[in-house]
Amino acid sequence: MRRLLLPLLVALVVAALTACTGGGKPSAEPTPSTSAPSTSAPAPPTATAVPVPENRACYDLDYDQAVAPTSDADPVDCQADHTSMTFAVGRLDTAVDGHLLAVDSDHAQAQVAETCPGRMADFVGGTREARRLSMLRAVWFTPTVEESDAGASWFRCDLTALAGDGKLAPLTGRLASVLDKPAGQERYGTCGTAEPGTPDFARVICSERHSWRAIATVPFRAGAYPGLEKVRAAGDTPCQDAARAVADDTLNFRWGYEWPTADQWAAGQTYGLCWAPSEQ
Repeated sequence: MRRLLLPLLVALVVAALTACTGGGKPSAEPTPSTSAPSTSAPAPPTATAVPVPENRACYDLDYDQAVAPTSDADPVDCQADHTSMTFAVGRLDTAVDGHLLAVDSDHAQAQVAETCPGRMADFVGGTREARRLSMLRAVWFTPTVEESDAGASWFRCDLTALAGDGKLAPLTGRLASVLDKPAGQERYGTCGTAEPGTPDFARVICSERHSWRAIATVPFRAGAYPGLEKVRAAGDTPCQDAARAVADDTLNFRWGYEWPTADQWAAGQTYGLCWAPSEQ
């Protein structure tokens, strides 16, 4: 009897150990993870800078669009109706003493206001007198603040022609060196609807109906406005001489003088205009 109990006890001990250790084999069950699932943050949105404008592109702008600081107008075919043409594109210098200035800062805007008129002179040609006697004007555009923040740093210079007060004239034909030619000076010249100083007088482009024409300028030295008395008196002799030179009868002719006002002077017109009746 004692001999039977001993083998049974050994068998029970072995069975118990086998149950506790899983038979000595590693468990096939995966170890559960207690860490939270990983999540990736969405990438921050990126802004796309507006492409640099194309030089020699044409636009059909109205007057208000032309004098705005920025433009979102799409180009048009230069063979179609248009009122502006890009003649220069450049890069803004917005860094001063290591500081980056906004695109609408006085420094950035002054840079374009100085650059574009000079580039226009090179583009349209002609003498300084011819350019002052024309209705051609330079306008300029820069990116919006949002576009600048996205990396845009260009400026755009456009050529326009005033048809009259608050109105643009259509541009036609070749504009490069247009004021080198008499035909260009004739088309884009400054004319008047009546004698200067009369109630019906208004400046118009010479391609419009007119009865008087600006024929010469009376320049003044840049600086402070000389005063009404000085600018009025300065045109008598030079304007009489200019009108006599184009008159059929040098002893019997008419002439006019339009001196710069204080507001015009502040806007950059530091010269007066001599007028004579037009043949039209």
